[in-house]
Amino acid sequence: MSQLLNLVQATFFLNKLRFYEGPKFLQQKSCLYLGKYAQLQKYQGLQLSLQGVVVVHVECLFKCKAYLCSGGELDAFPHIQTLRKFPKEELDAKVVLVRFDSAILLREEQEQQSQLVSNALFTIKYLYESGAKVVLASDWCTKINPKLIHAESVADFLSSILKCRVVPVCSISCRTPSKREGLEKADILLLENLSEFKEEVANCSKFAQLLSWGIDIFVNDSFSLSHKILASTVGVARFCHSCVAGFHFEESLCQLKKVAETSRNPYVAVIGGGNLYQKAAALHFLASRCDGLVFIGKMSFQIMHALGLSVPLDFVEYGALNEVLDIAQTAYNRNTQILYPKDFWCKNNCFPGKLELFPSDGILDGWVPVDLGPVSLDEINSLLTKCEKVLWIGPLKFSDSNQHTNGSSPLTQMLDILCRRKCDLTVVGSMAEMKKSSSDSGFNMLVNSSVVWEFLKGRKLPGVMALDRAYPFEINWNATYCDPTQPLVVDIGSGNGLFIMGMARKRTDLNFLGLEINEKLTRCCAASVQRSGIKNGYFIATNATTTFRSIVSSYPGDLVLVSIQCPNPDFNKPEHRWRMLQRTLVEAVVDLLTSDGKVFLQSDIEAVAVRMREQFLKYGKGKLSVMHGQGDTKSREGWLEENPFGVRSDWEQHVIYRGAPMYRLMLSKSTKY
Repeated sequence: MSQLLNLVQATFFLNKLRFYEGPKFLQQKSCLYLGKYAQLQKYQGLQLSLQGVVVVHVECLFKCKAYLCSGGELDAFPHIQTLRKFPKEELDAKVVLVRFDSAILLREEQEQQSQLVSNALFTIKYLYESGAKVVLASDWCTKINPKLIHAESVADFLSSILKCRVVPVCSISCRTPSKREGLEKADILLLENLSEFKEEVANCSKFAQLLSWGIDIFVNDSFSLSHKILASTVGVARFCHSCVAGFHFEESLCQLKKVAETSRNPYVAVIGGGNLYQKAAALHFLASRCDGLVFIGKMSFQIMHALGLSVPLDFVEYGALNEVLDIAQTAYNRNTQILYPKDFWCKNNCFPGKLELFPSDGILDGWVPVDLGPVSLDEINSLLTKCEKVLWIGPLKFSDSNQHTNGSSPLTQMLDILCRRKCDLTVVGSMAEMKKSSSDSGFNMLVNSSVVWEFLKGRKLPGVMALDRAYPFEINWNATYCDPTQPLVVDIGSGNGLFIMGMARKRTDLNFLGLEINEKLTRCCAASVQRSGIKNGYFIATNATTTFRSIVSSYPGDLVLVSIQCPNPDFNKPEHRWRMLQRTLVEAVVDLLTSDGKVFLQSDIEAVAVRMREQFLKYGKGKLSVMHGQGDTKSREGWLEENPFGVRSDWEQHVIYRGAPMYRLMLSKSTKY
């Protein structure tokens, strides 16, 4: 594939073009072809020549601000809670809803996706063997498996592969909750086909609430739908106190993250399919990360059209020209080479069954490309065998006809070669053109290309965003505290940090940790700790509601006290009021608190204090009780009259100064636990 998209500086004239030697893995002989469009096209200071190899070395790397955030991770990637890290003992006797991927578990020829099937099955088996009461939900159609029409046949099919009894639920409707008393008789329940309910696609809140009726934990294991907003993947998460990713979902998300990594070079993306205009943002991202882009599908014609080459008008996308030129600018900025095919096999409806080979810029009228030509395939193969990382996304398809040459065979052989070379290979899509690969386990595979395209565009995936968060980093406690084995005190919503720093000075025998969602406040607190020389105080910017467990569970010492002081209620949005204190947080605190550990709650708003007390007693698993006789006196309403620690938080100090009351209480964990 020696035809490259040539990017040269605008100051060069046509008769003074200079060709530079490129990276070794993409070295080709240069040639300049001047055909029908002899002049150079100009765009934003660039000139695009028609053919040849031109590589201009650019020192500065292109940084795509629309896609990258601090730390090198993409905004579309929150760190989520996974079933792998969820406490296994918390699954016992819990009702768990699993949204599984029917395209993986219900497909007839499952051996083609053995690893995907294994992970998907493991999610269900793991929950069942952990003592959970499992309810399965999905959508299916005869296209996936013609034998599976009704829920009964799907339940029988799942029973055979799971080796346990799966029983279908009688009905789901928007008016009547589904009857799930069958959980007592069956190993696993299966809800009705979700594709039969329009409320599923509409993400109907009432329908999502019905799906979550009686459910304790939601496990999403359908990664291929994570780009859609569905009641069974997004809406249901609002009504379950814990929402985690299954093993298949987690593995697929890890594979998707690898697409953005550039640790192995040369990194080349092979891009098929069409609709360049809609995927322009994704192509910008690839151009900013890869060393080369190889277009093999309909998009290649947009590249050739931008160069002024003659291409069939039926393959020219309206409005794509400017996008191609923008992508060329991005590629030029960081020396990313763009390649397109040199020849095609073509068909003509006037000559059924006959195929002719044409150069890419010389396809005659009436002939339509159906496959890559031999020169293009050879040059793709020559290029890829020198790469360390390859992303293959999109189909090799040029027309609606099923007529094609044996081009899929060389492509399959390329995959085998890459796998044997231990190349970091990710293949996206159904791989219909690749058939079966004998090295099927040698590469990463993502089934749904729509998910990958949405991610590459920099968009957040709704199915991922709906899951609970976890703290993304491992904390080095030895570097955080002088003695990480000392008992730990955690202040949730630490604000300006006055309580933590005051307590740290007063009790050097304890370590203190402040969790605050406001990053600006956290930075100020960290600076204050450093200036004051405090060695037993530390602050983390995070949403403690979802990350408390993942942070505190790794601490080597005992958790002896958790305080929540003056959470900020949002009276303008009742549905968000006091949303910090959720069941997930309460259960995590109770689980991690040492025997006889304490929980201190206070607020200047009585309704908030009452709700915090009720939440801890309701979801405390019977392990917490309100302490009486704390201090010398209590108020008539049962609240603590004085702060038992003698150290005030910033807001408490403000409330006391204006003469307003504080509502305080102390809870204790029973010594039996």
